Amino acid sequence: MASGAFEQAVSVVRTNPLATGLITTAAISIAWTVKDFSDWKSFGTGGTPPTWAGYWRMTKLRVKALLANDDLLDTSVYDRSSGPLHLTELPTRGVPRPKLMPRILPQRQVPDRVLSTASRARLHDMVTVLAAEHPDLLEVKPSHTEGKTTDGLYAKRDVSSLNPVARDKILDHEIGHAHPSDDSLHVWLSDRDAIEVVEKGWGQRFCLPFVNRGWVMVYAPRNMEEVEVVESILKAAVQYLTGVKV
Repeated sequence: MASGAFEQAVSVVRTNPLATGLITTAAISIAWTVKDFSDWKSFGTGGTPPTWAGYWRMTKLRVKALLANDDLLDTSVYDRSSGPLHLTELPTRGVPRPKLMPRILPQRQVPDRVLSTASRARLHDMVTVLAAEHPDLLEVKPSHTEGKTTDGLYAKRDVSSLNPVARDKILDHEIGHAHPSDDSLHVWLSDRDAIEVVEKGWGQRFCLPFVNRGWVMVYAPRNMEEVEVVESILKAAVQYLTGVKV
């Protein structure tokens, strides 16, 4: 009986090109999806749960972003006429922008791992060092925007000079964090500082339009000099949200 069913299936495939095409397309699609899910999960999923439900949520956002064709280097969304500008001496990043990973979430660049051990340690210690130096302003907690997979730098809620925007329901006092998977960062900047970062080649806008537009991806630094530039960007974010220069 099994042999007869198999022969019948083979006969259908031979005599029905449409069925053959549909079966082939379905098989390829399933294989691609399984591999894409595996690659996404093994790289690290950031704030998205590493489950099939999380993957489908990410995929829907990915499709919406492709259809919207939003240029994340476009700075016209920012208000150039108001708000503080702290990055008055930000240099231009003198190399092409890095290639990004293909999935919308997590927003990451393709890792190149060119940082020395000392430079990478300084980059990833930046959050804890700043909080230790300014305990009245800052604290370190697991980053809620990254699904608590890395440390986040937060403005304390009782800071008297706190920028009211810090109470945003999504970002909720988080100033920034670094990503161990590729050494890039996300930081929360004023509009004018975000313009500087994007237009001078240090980063790009976040990929989801419903997140505060000041939430910016900062590319991974390539040497200690660039680590220092990244530190100045993070300090600008601290000043924007706390009202205090550090």
